[in-house]
Amino acid sequence: MFTLMVVVFVLGYIAIALEHPLKIDKAASALLIGVITWALYVFGGVDILGSGVSRAWNEFVLHNPGSDNPEAMLHFITHHEVLHHLSEISAILFFLLGAMTIVEIVDQHEGFKIITDKIKTTNKVKLLWTLSILTFFMSATLDNLTTTIVLVALIRKLIADKEDRWFFASMVVLAANAGGAWSPIGDVTTIMLWIGGQVTTLNIIGHVILPSLFTMLAPLVVVSFWLKGDVTRPKLSETNKKEYTSHKEQIFILCLGVSALLFVPVFKTVTHLPPYLGMLFGLGVMWVVTEIMHRHKGHEFKSRLNVTGVLKKVDVPTVLFFLGILSAVSSMQSAGHLDILASWLDSNLHNVYAINLAIGVLSAIVDNVPLVAAAMGMYDIAGPESIGYAANFIQDGIFWEFLAYCAGTGGSILIIGSAAGVAAMGMEKIDFIWYLKKISLLAIIGYLAGAAVFYLQATYLF
Repeated sequence: MFTLMVVVFVLGYIAIALEHPLKIDKAASALLIGVITWALYVFGGVDILGSGVSRAWNEFVLHNPGSDNPEAMLHFITHHEVLHHLSEISAILFFLLGAMTIVEIVDQHEGFKIITDKIKTTNKVKLLWTLSILTFFMSATLDNLTTTIVLVALIRKLIADKEDRWFFASMVVLAANAGGAWSPIGDVTTIMLWIGGQVTTLNIIGHVILPSLFTMLAPLVVVSFWLKGDVTRPKLSETNKKEYTSHKEQIFILCLGVSALLFVPVFKTVTHLPPYLGMLFGLGVMWVVTEIMHRHKGHEFKSRLNVTGVLKKVDVPTVLFFLGILSAVSSMQSAGHLDILASWLDSNLHNVYAINLAIGVLSAIVDNVPLVAAAMGMYDIAGPESIGYAANFIQDGIFWEFLAYCAGTGGSILIIGSAAGVAAMGMEKIDFIWYLKKISLLAIIGYLAGAAVFYLQATYLF
């Protein structure tokens, strides 16, 4: 069953990649592998847990002596691990749902029109640089997932052609992941390392911002040599031409929406509660405010502008796709597959640069969160007096900072390798194979360029 779980995951991954030829929505494939891998885990649970490869099970037995019997093993999987991972997955899904709804509220109130009206250029190269730089710094302030959702919504207002939108949205994913890697609140994995004490705020910013910047710049420079022409702005339909909101309302809702998104990291810092609660708080405030704003308007206005109407436009298949993928990965994390992978990397590579580069590439296939969690579990934070190889693992050591960079940016290599990529894929229906052909090589160029900058920086500057 242990091996069969991997087989099912690989087959499901292939089905997701071949979504368009198979004509089966990726969300359906993701949900199936999410359920099947957990079922296989249950059926083979005694043998899998008895093999001793599951770090979660070993910790459970350590704190609960005498619990290593078949009944306890089954109970551990069905009650402890499923619920444990469900809480982590739910936090991501509610965060995603809240962010998508807030962005959709702003969009329905034509708040983004304030921004898009300021972007006059239709030149593809100029527009790409403008959006990428904006994404890079927004991602560090908000996070890569929220920023991608906002920017893809903007791109819809700026570009009519579907393939052009795919390309710009994909380049936004690269910039968002690069921007999230150098900020302690820009990416889930960086947040994990920051909260865990492996990195501190000023050092992660100071040591990773330059490599991250080159990760964004390298693909942009390459693209600038061959990208020609202008984009075509979308033509407004009669429905869209109709004014549903005043200019003051547009500005107010845009400011309120951006404030709600910016409040999330503040909420987390002040309360120490999970970020999704801050996102839901922002959504709740916007819901109340819009209800009050439109309470005297007619049905046509309310059906378009009220949150109950906006929720119908939120992309539920993307949320379900996240649920399926994260469920499948969590089953493999619980069973011990990822711990075996991390141990293999350590024993065969035993070089902090090689290990992290491999983790970055693997994060394009497997979610980067459990990979980083496995690395954090394998290595303790070394004392400041450590020397030699161990010195790489001190707080703000090379291993941890390079791990933040690699895990944050490596996922860009494949469209489903990061939360930002999955969000863009869901919102714009980007084809997996198209991304592989058009974007993956650019992502690899940026990834390696940033890694080279980090190495030179660590070797000669810090």
